[in-house]
Amino acid sequence: MSGRAAARLTAAFLGATLLAGCTTTAAPPAVPSSGAGLTDVAPPAVDPTVLPVVDRGDVPMRLADGLAPPTNRWFSGLVFGESPQPVFPLPLAVGLTASGFAYGLPQVRGDGTVLTGPYAPQVQMDLREPVTGVVSVYDPATVTVDLVGGDERVLGRLHLTRGSPVLTYTALTDQELGTGIAFGRGAAGLPEDVASTEVDGRAHALVGADGLDAAAALDAAGTALTLSAGEAVSWLVAPDTDDPGTLAELVEAAREPVVRAEVGYESDADEVTTSLTYATSSGGPAVVVRWPHQQDDAGPSEGTTCGLGTFATVRGTAEVCLTTTLAWRSPVREPARGLDLSGLDGSAREALADQVSADAAAVLDEVRPADTYFGGKALARDAQLWTLARELGLDEVAADLHASVAADLRTWAEPAGCAERAERCFTWEPTLRTVVGQATSFGSEEGNDHHFHYGYFLYAAGLVAADDAELARDLAPVLDLLAADVAAVTDVPVEGGAPMPGLRVLDVVMGHSWASGQSPFADGNNQESASEAVSAWHGLALWAEAREAAGLDDDGLDEQARWMLALEAASARAYWTDFDTADPATAGLDASVTSLVWDGKRERATWFSTEPSAALGIVVLPVTGVSAYLGEDRDRVRANLEEALGTDELWSDPDVWDVLFGDQLLMYAGLLGTDDAEAALEVARGLPGERIDDGSTRSWMLAWLMSRAG
Repeated sequence: MSGRAAARLTAAFLGATLLAGCTTTAAPPAVPSSGAGLTDVAPPAVDPTVLPVVDRGDVPMRLADGLAPPTNRWFSGLVFGESPQPVFPLPLAVGLTASGFAYGLPQVRGDGTVLTGPYAPQVQMDLREPVTGVVSVYDPATVTVDLVGGDERVLGRLHLTRGSPVLTYTALTDQELGTGIAFGRGAAGLPEDVASTEVDGRAHALVGADGLDAAAALDAAGTALTLSAGEAVSWLVAPDTDDPGTLAELVEAAREPVVRAEVGYESDADEVTTSLTYATSSGGPAVVVRWPHQQDDAGPSEGTTCGLGTFATVRGTAEVCLTTTLAWRSPVREPARGLDLSGLDGSAREALADQVSADAAAVLDEVRPADTYFGGKALARDAQLWTLARELGLDEVAADLHASVAADLRTWAEPAGCAERAERCFTWEPTLRTVVGQATSFGSEEGNDHHFHYGYFLYAAGLVAADDAELARDLAPVLDLLAADVAAVTDVPVEGGAPMPGLRVLDVVMGHSWASGQSPFADGNNQESASEAVSAWHGLALWAEAREAAGLDDDGLDEQARWMLALEAASARAYWTDFDTADPATAGLDASVTSLVWDGKRERATWFSTEPSAALGIVVLPVTGVSAYLGEDRDRVRANLEEALGTDELWSDPDVWDVLFGDQLLMYAGLLGTDDAEAALEVARGLPGERIDDGSTRSWMLAWLMSRAG
């Protein structure tokens, strides 16, 4: 990475008519820069309408006209489906009701292999008439929901901030709301204009904005709240703290609601810094929490105060802060085009070359799958095999592999391919504003798993087109569309409707992606294979390098991919493979790996298998040159393997590796050090062929372990 790069992603409020009645917004504070300055990121220059259009039917959406459909978001369940699902801005959980909304603080409990923090309403607000929630504005960390009455009037707006224990509501008509629970004036230590109640031993404060006396707006019983058009109130849930003055301090900040958020990132040779800037109604600090993956603080901005209590969440213990900008660092993960085989002696190289030749003959005799997931995996597998053949001097084998992978990539990348055939091609789906492979898999037509699928294509293309400028230019029109579909950081204008959404899958606040397109679940969205998400951004970085080498405009794609790669790898460790098992918030969780992460729970489970090895293997594959990030805590690698294999004797019996994803686990074991890599290599040579994942080869497994053995 050359020099230092910085970018700001700005998500402005959309549509002046959508903002009527909202509190006046001050300009947000600038994201701090280390000297390079921040630049706006232009949308990628792509046109999805060059693909055949395949409208897969009506999709119910509670979304304002003109907005990009927010698939793969933490709040997607509000928008899609016949009825809205609960969502988890966290640490709070929120649900829409037939006549209003409700919220609660999830009670976190560990039970064996599951850590739960479900939505359970504690305070319910009743608008006294039927309403429908319609998402009218969103950005990387905030969502506004219009509560629309039967006569199409917007009665009020609910504002959610990701990572804040504060919920805000603005009335757009004169109204009375039922609170469902009595709030009263005069709680110890709180101002007279603030009302509060206690739920399960915890204070909930009701705070007015712009000088509104929230306590005076309540009726005598404290169960009805009268608001005039334009007035706003917030609910603040108290954190766990031993300081009796903390709640009053947080209440003062909650008087200024968050109205929007911006994301910035900077990078240098060793680390990337991600910044979240919160704009409040008057420019003051916001009440937010700092998550486990954000603990490497990049240095507090002026006016930031942390240590203001904690919340137990399914992500672990979250620390409360008052800040305008929250910034944290993540280690850079350098993209890798292959493996370093320079340390192999002559006999090892000869043996590996024999295996590569055998594997190449096998894959070249196959027809690769036609769907985007298994088809993409096969292309990535064979592109990796090509790197080995080239490294080992197998010129004819390498040429055959390159020709085969390049030919298939060119087929997939024909813009009009789906007008001529039923598979191995891509279409434009105009309702969800997304690119979909004609042969679907795992719900890809609903927006599911696109970053997993397309990451394999980007990885394969990034490898084989690195030194083939003509191939890179041929692939670019469609490969750039795949990249934009999953990784554009700003909305991409598309003729004839709403844009393609920026940051479709990446939840910047939590530092990782979401896999479900429409999130039809009461536990929020989910992601299983965090390692495939890491691989997607690795592929994006390699594709960016290949484009640049071919003389195509980069437009910051390389730096963007490295940011996303670093961010996702850090969160993959923080919540999937290397989380703090001593954190009191995880008490009762008897698992070293949580392979399926939701907003409302984490669990050692998979969608496809109950085998313990599956839970670890799915967050390891695909092993690539960047997978060393998984091995930075060797004690944890060993503990994870012992849990997956059911033994603490990893090398006494090779049959313990005869399990689902046995090859992936052996490569993971190679991260333990040279002695373990040697032991894994011995097992790998005799591992049954059916235990080698269809996205890998025995050659790649052996080469990986050889590169790490003594």
